[in-house]
Amino acid sequence: MAQGIKGRKVAIVGCGFVGATSAFALMESGLFSEMVLIDVDQDRAEGEALDISHGIAFARPMDIHAGTYADAADADVIIVTAGAAQKPGETRLDLVNKNVAIFSGIMAQIRESGFSGILLIVSNPVDILTHVSIQMSGLSEHRVIGSGTVLDTGRLKQIISERLGVDPRNVHVRILGEHGDSELIAWSSAHVAGIPLEDFFNMRSKGSYEEFRHEVTDLVRDSAYEIIQKKKATYFGIAMAVKRICECIVRDEKSVLSVSNRLQGEYGIEGVALSTPCVLGSSGIEVRMPPSLNYREQAQLKESANQLKEVIAGLEL
Repeated sequence: MAQGIKGRKVAIVGCGFVGATSAFALMESGLFSEMVLIDVDQDRAEGEALDISHGIAFARPMDIHAGTYADAADADVIIVTAGAAQKPGETRLDLVNKNVAIFSGIMAQIRESGFSGILLIVSNPVDILTHVSIQMSGLSEHRVIGSGTVLDTGRLKQIISERLGVDPRNVHVRILGEHGDSELIAWSSAHVAGIPLEDFFNMRSKGSYEEFRHEVTDLVRDSAYEIIQKKKATYFGIAMAVKRICECIVRDEKSVLSVSNRLQGEYGIEGVALSTPCVLGSSGIEVRMPPSLNYREQAQLKESANQLKEVIAGLEL
């Protein structure tokens, strides 16, 4: 660490689009005073560290450098973005076999380093890889967090805000389950500043609320595929989601985010990681908050879990 700089340390494993944009977002955030970039391509890690560090003069003092897993041993947070990228026409679950093999090597090195901080999994399919990381990292499961549906929920709030003409920060609604095609929107508890979403819709818009819900659901579910089709990858939105999760941890905020975590019997679901609301703080997941769901939504959540379990059952762990 550079002389005179004290504070928190973050390591990012994987310097592709998602890793690099997350590193840039975290540099600008001022949350950390040291950042280690790790990649199988050492030159890529060194190049990204050098490039991002040139912006420090316009931000806050920070030591940014390429390194190894040994350098990440004392990090407060390790963020894993490494893995094969999702290609046009490919689902997140199609990536599973490629990325589980990659994660096996990554988790072995993290475990060997003696790391004891918070492990944030961002690579896809994030729910499967969160489950795998809990088993392989040696860390307690409350210290292993998947980025889950944090970005999906952000997309949902933005789309609703555009349709209804309201600040997305006043839209309170969550996407739960798999970060993927089986995800569900918890419409039954959605509200805008305390006003049920359906009532707010009737105040601000004309037409059918059910049609509005179907339209929004399709837009959110297909948004990642649309972005990948148009520009080959998504990275800015997830980088902001990574920053938000890190804020909760570093500042010990006790904020509630829908992150991927391994359920312990809630709604009859266990042995699988998927997104539900959790209180996040300096120790990771502090409290799992069973979401308020109607009967249909509970059934959708169980179906999402069952689809993930089928994938897990086919893995060689």
